[in-house]
Amino acid sequence: MDKFLIVGLGNPGDEYATTRHNTGFMVLDAFAKASNTVFSDRRYGFVAEASLRGRKVLLLKPTTFMNLSGNAVRYWLNQEKIDQQRLLVVSDDVALPLGQFRLKASGSNGGHNGLGHIQQLIGQNYARLRMGIGNDYPQGGQIDWVLGNYSADDLKALQPAIDTATEIIKSFVLAGIDVTMNQYNKLGKRPTPGPSLNGGE
Repeated sequence: MDKFLIVGLGNPGDEYATTRHNTGFMVLDAFAKASNTVFSDRRYGFVAEASLRGRKVLLLKPTTFMNLSGNAVRYWLNQEKIDQQRLLVVSDDVALPLGQFRLKASGSNGGHNGLGHIQQLIGQNYARLRMGIGNDYPQGGQIDWVLGNYSADDLKALQPAIDTATEIIKSFVLAGIDVTMNQYNKLGKRPTPGPSLNGGE
């Protein structure tokens, strides 16, 4: 059976649940809910299993905290003998306005600590879905921004992108990264109406 590992980045604990840095967790929670599966506390993370047309999809929310995310990713790739080409990592990104997203087959970590640690351990050659969180913060305020909580309006603006992200995961598993990028990246550039869209790339 073909196996895929889908990783959502975030920090464990209720105090982080609605922070911008936990957008990856939010996407996986939405996908798990749509797939009628639940997470259980396993080594290095919360893990759930789903299946799509005979393909096994392993969902992972690392409990290592963001800066050590690579430990969880490397462990579960090896544990389940999953090819790195079948890994998709979902992360927040301050370089994209809230509600936008970008899918890439590989690339640099863009200054993201979670992606940076994964890159240290397994290299840059894996797919990632970057979810825009905007960058409406003063100079030097990035840490407070990413660890700050979404407002109710922000969550409303983000929801369409989360819904689309669950479809992107399905397409990645069933059709592959190239087809999925061609289909969805043009959608990810559409500006979302709302007051919190200061930012750019």
